[in-house]
Amino acid sequence: MPMPPLLILGIGNRFRADDGVGPAVAGRLRALGIPAGEHSGEGAGLMEAWEGQDRVVVADATQSGAPPGTIRRLDAAAQPLETGLFRYSSHLFGLAEAVEMARALGRLPRDLVIWGIEGGEWGFGESLTPAVDQAADEVVRRIVAEIR
Repeated sequence: MPMPPLLILGIGNRFRADDGVGPAVAGRLRALGIPAGEHSGEGAGLMEAWEGQDRVVVADATQSGAPPGTIRRLDAAAQPLETGLFRYSSHLFGLAEAVEMARALGRLPRDLVIWGIEGGEWGFGESLTPAVDQAADEVVRRIVAEIR
């Protein structure tokens, strides 16, 4: 039985250190031949991107005070997201707000998994910190295992 179509998005800004972990995950998946896109994380754009999708996987940086590199797997279709878990950039309507708005409007994908990787450095730069870089590799392994 074929798998339903899958949308994979890496959220973040690759020029803001650990905030670039989502795009890093997407790039590593593409290097393995798995289609994955990148997104800024602006909420309305996210809702538009996953419109009509049954299965969506998102990777994004979190900022909760946990040690950098901490990995969380969140089933966003099953439970609300903590709004303070994900970093904001220039927009205040981000991933958590987009999920809850889509839920309220009945436009949430049937299967929405979010992989959060705790960041530690948010300044300018294109490099991930070592713990976040290792966590990105682990999230790639876990995504590959789940989708196959």
